[in-house]
Amino acid sequence: MKKITNIGVFTSGGDAPGMNAAIRAVVRTAIYENIQVTGIYRGYQGMIDADFVNMNRRSVSSIIQHGGTILKSARCLEFKTKEGRQKAYDNIKAHGIDALVAIGGDGTFTGADLFSKEFEIPVMCIPGTIDNDLYGSDYTLGYDTANNTVIEAIDKIRDTASSHSRVFFVEVMGRDSGCIALNAGVGGGAEAILMPEVDSGVTELFDELALAESREKSSMIVIIAEGDQNGGAYNVAKIVKEKFDHLDIKVSILGHLQRGGSPSSFDRVLATRMGFKAVKELMAGNSRATVGLRGTAIVTTPLEEALSRKEFKLDEELLAIANIMNK
Repeated sequence: MKKITNIGVFTSGGDAPGMNAAIRAVVRTAIYENIQVTGIYRGYQGMIDADFVNMNRRSVSSIIQHGGTILKSARCLEFKTKEGRQKAYDNIKAHGIDALVAIGGDGTFTGADLFSKEFEIPVMCIPGTIDNDLYGSDYTLGYDTANNTVIEAIDKIRDTASSHSRVFFVEVMGRDSGCIALNAGVGGGAEAILMPEVDSGVTELFDELALAESREKSSMIVIIAEGDQNGGAYNVAKIVKEKFDHLDIKVSILGHLQRGGSPSSFDRVLATRMGFKAVKELMAGNSRATVGLRGTAIVTTPLEEALSRKEFKLDEELLAIANIMNK
């Protein structure tokens, strides 16, 4: 691999707290190594539109504490076509970009892997998604912050639930992953947790609610991942109301509240370590890989392996703990 002189950095897909911290780390590490950095606005769409900006240390001053992404994000259907990718390559080549750091989720990784193979451009990926559902890292950027946001919301909902002896069904993000639901459910002391990966029907939920009611609990919180097999919080609440018509039931959809906010200390440090590692790996000749946290070490995983391993599993021990704590 020839010496890298200009790294293009971009964010794509759903935003996640910590993306700005990762951008900052990439920019400052590269500049320290005398490598130019080009920011690409709006991800793959920005490549096609040649929406570039030269970045320096001041470009990333005072952004580590902000959520969202200063480079913006966008979906790009045109990039899925060979013609679109050719246009993107012609633009980055004309701008002198000879390597890429992509920050995002599964779709971002898929695009980066294909683009790198087609045009032989080195690429490193940083996992940024609040769902924590990417293989290759114990934690993805934004997951810890999103959990803290959900826990804070649950605590506040518990206050009003206790005051009125209500049952709250709280829906959290997680179309295909129950990571947020499981962790927030355990951390928030939920009476029940419903997740896409666990085939728990409403009958089991009925039993858990009946048990909680028999113990004269002043409030009950049920956490539901948006991708749960029972159809989401409103549908589950409707079914439960038909069974327990005497209960005062409320539904709270946390939605995109979970994406925003200042990243936690954990996410800031993780993002900084990942951004640093991504630049160092490109300099060392590594490509088509994702950086990730395994235990306490930042390591790399080949993109093909990360993308082929779809069987992301919830923490079995935490599932067992949740089952005991709910009883």
